[in-house]
Amino acid sequence: MPLNKNKIAHKASIRKKNERLILNAAEVIFAAQGFKGTTISKVAQQAKIPKANIYYYFPTKDILYSHVIEDICDFWLQSDDFFDDLNSPAEILTRYINAKMDFSRSRPLGSRIWANEMIRGAQYTKDYVNKNVKNWLDDRIKIIQRWVDNGDIDPIDPRTLIYMIWATTQHYADFGMQIKILNGNKQLSDKQFETAKKNIVTIILKGIGASNNLKIAS
Repeated sequence: MPLNKNKIAHKASIRKKNERLILNAAEVIFAAQGFKGTTISKVAQQAKIPKANIYYYFPTKDILYSHVIEDICDFWLQSDDFFDDLNSPAEILTRYINAKMDFSRSRPLGSRIWANEMIRGAQYTKDYVNKNVKNWLDDRIKIIQRWVDNGDIDPIDPRTLIYMIWATTQHYADFGMQIKILNGNKQLSDKQFETAKKNIVTIILKGIGASNNLKIAS
């Protein structure tokens, strides 16, 4: 029995590794070519594996695409484990904004794919958004509304605050080329990026009346 369990675990590990390799390659191609311009052959070439290997795990391009964007959003939503109501609003929002900014810098292609999917009408992700993203958002709205009710922040609409954070932080991924051009055709340096993060945090916290907690959040 232990031998069989080891074999099963080994096979599961191989499957997970192969799926990750394919998803990473597909993320690059979908971001560069769009859904229509992407082919399984191009993904296989990017992943440096036979095309048949991709079909084994993802039978169609539609299925592969759905897995790519859901993987992106899962990573996105899981990056805020600290988003609870046990800490101050300033501390929670500072960590969340920083995490979203870091995501935009470390995985810009994923952010662009997600943006393009929404622009195209969420054809492949409408059910996923209605279930996963909406549940996540509803939970955060309750927390932010509690801050408002307790007088911890100014009376603002929680949904608008979240949308503003998304729009601002994802701008650094979705419009990365524009930022580069306006920065003298150079990518933002680490120092410039950290400065941007701090400025975004300061502006948003002051805008909702949470700046008194900045010292705690820094």
